[in-house]
Amino acid sequence: MISVLIECKDQEKPLAVTLAALVHGAVEGLIAEVIILDRGSRDNTALLADAAGCRFLEDPDLRDVVRSTRGDWLLLIEPGARPLIGWIDHIGQHIMSGQMSARMRPSREYRLPFLQRFRRRLSALEHGVLIPKRQAIANAKSGQSLESLGRGLAMTRLKCEIVPASVLALQ
Repeated sequence: MISVLIECKDQEKPLAVTLAALVHGAVEGLIAEVIILDRGSRDNTALLADAAGCRFLEDPDLRDVVRSTRGDWLLLIEPGARPLIGWIDHIGQHIMSGQMSARMRPSREYRLPFLQRFRRRLSALEHGVLIPKRQAIANAKSGQSLESLGRGLAMTRLKCEIVPASVLALQ
């Protein structure tokens, strides 16, 4: 089972999109918990997290959060990102057989225009990061963001697709 970690600040609507996409994973028993790491939101992020059954933590220490997760694997994802059909099976297969961190493929249908893909700095979490808990514990530092935890990892690419949060921002 996996624990999903989402870091946000004033991103209630994108968070709702992501949580809706994760429901099927919880129903299928893949997702043990969803943890919202809030960095000072002034919108209704806390209410949304509560209504969705998420654990909501304000300005948490990432090292403590990673240690307290229930899943043996962590999925780090941006608010607004949406895993597409098939993600549950592919992630399930990977965690049963894999020892290496992984990420999803960017959706072919929801790609950014060609030039926009090269003009911006890619987020380490843009395609989601699936990381074994033991590796996350070893890499997590106090005061660190999810972005920095997901950066610089050797990863394999899963066969499932994700719609990046950056695509939602353009719609």
